[in-house]
Amino acid sequence: MATVNETEFSDIYIIPDGTAYIWGRKTPSGLIQVEPDDYQEFYTALKETYDGNNPSYLVKFKGLHYRIERTVTLDGQQFCARKMPHTVPDINKLGIEANLLNYLKSLSGAAGLILLAGTTGSGKTTTLSALLREFLIRDGGYAFTLEDPIEMPLDGTYHTINGELGICKQMTPPGGSWENGLKSMLRSKPRYVYLGEIRDPEIASEALRAAISGHLVMSTIHASTVTDAIQSIVKYAAATGISEEMAYDLVGNGILAVLHQTLVGVPKRAKIEYVFANPDPTQGDQVRGIVKSGKMNLSTTIESQRIRLSKGISLWEK
Repeated sequence: MATVNETEFSDIYIIPDGTAYIWGRKTPSGLIQVEPDDYQEFYTALKETYDGNNPSYLVKFKGLHYRIERTVTLDGQQFCARKMPHTVPDINKLGIEANLLNYLKSLSGAAGLILLAGTTGSGKTTTLSALLREFLIRDGGYAFTLEDPIEMPLDGTYHTINGELGICKQMTPPGGSWENGLKSMLRSKPRYVYLGEIRDPEIASEALRAAISGHLVMSTIHASTVTDAIQSIVKYAAATGISEEMAYDLVGNGILAVLHQTLVGVPKRAKIEYVFANPDPTQGDQVRGIVKSGKMNLSTTIESQRIRLSKGISLWEK
């Protein structure tokens, strides 16, 4: 049989008795049991790399990176290992609808927060990393990522279409502090800020403040809809001690795009629901107004923007 690196899968699930399973590809969720030639060596690496503290960690196995999630059940420890690619995928090959993709690319010169929501395994990291790569190739500039663990191989130099350069540097939270890591990043004056996930009140507030101050901030969040994603980041912001009214105002001023992604079909492709705020903050904007009001009745706006983009109509021209 093939080696672990050669076996085609996104995630490999290893239950406490050491048996491994991957997606069988015949149905959207069905699994099959596998045992690649070097599986025992791989399994040993997963167990030995765990440091006893963070259940999310990175394993480098024979040249490939795997993001590991370790959990403990009644029967013992089990693992989910996600295979990370050698390179960041081309965003043009992710199956994103063409007009939506073109609009996302156009945001490379904007400021604000691009928030991508979804469940675990919905491809959020892949899509957002591919978008950052596209920005660096189109316009260059300095990008900083803050991730735990680091996933996609974004670190490096990018040659832009106009002959200039883009640079991306990746880091993990120093001492485990996302807040301190983000503050350190911002002192380096990056054009793009990529946060692996918004997971607590402090990082949410710092991300929003960075977005308002002229950075293009990109991050993921666990949520089931676009509206839920906005509500979640409002709750995070309010948990820092500001009023809920001020939190809605902060989010309304900071957001640029909120998207929710699922993977559909066999083979799987990205399906994205979205709502965008006007990149020009000096212009009146319905989305920002709705968010600031706290009423969150966005369904009509979401459908209207979907129709306009599908027809190739500008979102902001009257």
